[in-house]
Amino acid sequence: MKGMNETIRTQLEHRTIREFKDQGIPEEVFDLLMEVARRTASSTAMQASSIIRVTDPSIKAEIAGICKQEYVARIPELLIFIVDQYRNSQIAKEKGHSPDYAGDTDRFFSSFTDACLMAQNVVTAAESLGLGTIYLGSILNDTEKMCQLLKLPELTFPVLGLGLGYPNQSPQLKPRMEMRLRVFENAYTFFDSYLDEIKDHDEEMRTYYDLREPEKPVDSFSDQVVSRLKYQNIKRQELLKVARKQGFDLKV
Repeated sequence: MKGMNETIRTQLEHRTIREFKDQGIPEEVFDLLMEVARRTASSTAMQASSIIRVTDPSIKAEIAGICKQEYVARIPELLIFIVDQYRNSQIAKEKGHSPDYAGDTDRFFSSFTDACLMAQNVVTAAESLGLGTIYLGSILNDTEKMCQLLKLPELTFPVLGLGLGYPNQSPQLKPRMEMRLRVFENAYTFFDSYLDEIKDHDEEMRTYYDLREPEKPVDSFSDQVVSRLKYQNIKRQELLKVARKQGFDLKV
């Protein structure tokens, strides 16, 4: 492909890794990844996101329980990316000012976005170094417990987890639908029949081999959509409630 380089080649080969070799990441490699995180773009340069590095096996086990995925307890390097308006609110207080708007909706979502950008930047760097990665949105299964477990102060909130390590498996590249269904010009594009548009993707998904359940055929994408939309995680319906408890004034 024209314009291809090693970074893009690595990104196009992205796979979720759930099993890692029993070896840690060298500290100098970790420090390099944290420097990448530090240099990530940040809304108005406020740097209002932080990372919790989880090294305590008992805390990892608790997080694995929240995620409902036992392998999380065995991930060599586990990072939790968080919204962090606490630090800047304290800076303002020490300067003699009341941080009245530190917990408003705008700052919550700008910090949330900052955390996501930082995680993606770390993933790109980590995979370029031969590491495997896994995003853990499942830490949001019980955000209140995550806040308690990580001793998160007011004006902070967990966003997502990231597992890093040397891969001990080689999953099949997961199919994706065509970008013409996801990239539009100037305005949203509507289709007469979405099932017709994704029929090739439905068929391709049936050929995917999921290492988590190798004995079970993978459902078509459209069937997965139906299955997902029929299920509601009750705890996740309380995200805004927990965010407000953490001091964020989110308007409804």
